[in-house]
Amino acid sequence: MPVYQAPVADTLFVLNDVLGIDRHSNLPGFADASPDIVEAILGEAGRVASEVFHPLNQVGDREGCTRHADGSVTTPSGFKQAYATFREGGWGGLSAEAEYGGQGLPHTLSAAVNEFMSSANMAFAMYPGLTAGAIAAITIHGTDEQKRAYLPSMIDGIWT
Repeated sequence: MPVYQAPVADTLFVLNDVLGIDRHSNLPGFADASPDIVEAILGEAGRVASEVFHPLNQVGDREGCTRHADGSVTTPSGFKQAYATFREGGWGGLSAEAEYGGQGLPHTLSAAVNEFMSSANMAFAMYPGLTAGAIAAITIHGTDEQKRAYLPSMIDGIWT
């Protein structure tokens, strides 16, 4: 079975030594992204990507999704539990606005986490991936009413 080990140390090197994210504390989300917080988030994201999402990669290829006559869809074995892990970790809301249930961290950090997930299991990463785009669109272009109606459930992962 193939192995995936998230490149946590390499990513920390790029964020800290190349990009110097600690120098950007005046930008939105960066004030709360201290080096120890970033390291903890990337470490846990790497663990989840390697231990939870990656083992399901071959399962997804083997089983695929099943569309039923009533229009419902069954995902491959383990995907439902993996999505619960994704939700519980708050991974879909890393850079979303705190006002709507997100963590308000820099998009740079969520991009690194998304890379771990996509590298571990692209099929699984696509599930919340489209929601991330919808969250961004509503955050930028939505009315206050639309933001209140849609963002909390999308950021929480109830809707995807």
